[in-house]
Amino acid sequence: MPTQVPPSDTHIAAQLPPEPQSNGDADAHDTRQDSQVVTPWDVSGGTDGKIDYDKLIREFGVSSIDDSLVQRVERLTGKPAHPFLKRHIFFSHRDFAEILDCYEKKIPFYLYTGRGPSSEALHLGHLIPFMFTQYLQEAFQVPLVIQLTDDEKALWRGLDIKESQRLARENCKDIIACGFDVNSTFIFSDFGYMGNGGGGFYENIVSIQRAVTMNQVRGIFGFTMESNIGKIAFPAVQAAPSFPTSFPHMFGTRRDIRCLIPCAIDQDPYFRMTRDVAPRIGYLKPALIESRFFPALQGETGKMSASDTTSAIFTSDTPKQIKDKVNRYAFSGGGATVEEHRAKGCNLAVDVTWKYLNFFMNDDKKLKHIESEYGSGRMLTGEAKAELVKILQGIVASHQEARALVTDSVVDAFMAVRPMQKHCLPGTAAA
Repeated sequence: MPTQVPPSDTHIAAQLPPEPQSNGDADAHDTRQDSQVVTPWDVSGGTDGKIDYDKLIREFGVSSIDDSLVQRVERLTGKPAHPFLKRHIFFSHRDFAEILDCYEKKIPFYLYTGRGPSSEALHLGHLIPFMFTQYLQEAFQVPLVIQLTDDEKALWRGLDIKESQRLARENCKDIIACGFDVNSTFIFSDFGYMGNGGGGFYENIVSIQRAVTMNQVRGIFGFTMESNIGKIAFPAVQAAPSFPTSFPHMFGTRRDIRCLIPCAIDQDPYFRMTRDVAPRIGYLKPALIESRFFPALQGETGKMSASDTTSAIFTSDTPKQIKDKVNRYAFSGGGATVEEHRAKGCNLAVDVTWKYLNFFMNDDKKLKHIESEYGSGRMLTGEAKAELVKILQGIVASHQEARALVTDSVVDAFMAVRPMQKHCLPGTAAA
């Protein structure tokens, strides 16, 4: 059966309507309907505070992940799909089916994800892409690169460069604690990798910069004449890891290796640009698998922030802090009184406890039971929150134990530029 030809990535980018520059670090165009804003730097819902993901699929030109694609992942890997995939938390993609074709034909590909280090402690929302990427690495047995954009945070947040570099190493410990394989994982900071040669990384950055005009970056990201030139140049830095020659210690000089990028959908503009550039500079287009946003404790209208400790569960929280936060701040869709709750049930569409259980409860059968009991009002909000507290306390405690084992020497091992080809390209001798 012939496949439908998607619109070109350039055309998709051109469809994004221009918006005036917003405050903070949002120098970007947005996809907006009823005030909905989704950019790499700013995310807010429409007039009801919610993100309309169906609208994003249409406006960004991505494809939805259906059950048949999930079933194909299970069939090819011989492993159960991650709950994030089964429950469509990772809900959209670009060319993911082609990546599965590569795997089926034993054609190599690699994973690429990243983190902008702007705070000391990560919250659970920050861990979502890394938890999912760890599953992908283990299920497909593929190499992985993780970019720490310490330069981005110096440009957008005004962080001191040395402080940004320090935060990158601290965040690296939390990332490593997610369980990545050191033999096939390379973690790098932009300042560190580019400052120490960076293989073909900088060459690719310059090739991308040469292929993208000022009009294009203004159209995609909304930069203005007031934006500093570092911001204008930065998209090429985030794009370059999509190309294998950025990592010669992993892939040699091969240009024919596909890249799969797990990320939240707000990062899509970077990679629309990347996909447009790729064939013009001799590379294959990167594929993407994209997630929904993890809500703040206060609900979709709230915003998780490292400066507001009540907005999220952090990896450094104690069991008591977790319990107190969930009980005091997790927005409830239940009734104002027990009687009202019993009579009308819980509005699961807005209930944060239910949303968090969808992310973190592994037991599908128990989750279905809670959906029925809590939604009907037979289970009270306090009972549902108690279930969530136990799960979150376990996740955070396990993470803290794993992080405690990540010493500076372990960080150095993951971030070292070392011969990796025998692990990244089976059958290749070590360089």
